[in-house]
Amino acid sequence: MSAGTQGANRLELEGTLAERGTLRHTPAGVPVIEFRIAHQSESPEAGARRKVRAEVPALAFESTARLIATQALGTRIKASGFLCERSRRSKALVMHVNDIEFMQGE
Repeated sequence: MSAGTQGANRLELEGTLAERGTLRHTPAGVPVIEFRIAHQSESPEAGARRKVRAEVPALAFESTARLIATQALGTRIKASGFLCERSRRSKALVMHVNDIEFMQGE
């Protein structure tokens, strides 16, 4: 590992587009959008099946942001990216989406 590298930070999440902000631009002119992914599943835990529900805050930049801006709420998605603090002042986690797939008819 190089200096400053702490290890893996990769997240893949399937769900629906639950909320979507307006496409805007950073001060450097990069397109960005904030959105939320609603996830539901079952996962094994302590020898039983646990129902999992979560609404995850996310953001995307450039072409991924433009794609999300065109999608209807409720659209099924599969997103991959990494977790990061929301800002220097906020320790709340947000998913930075690098890749998104829109799942039709599933």
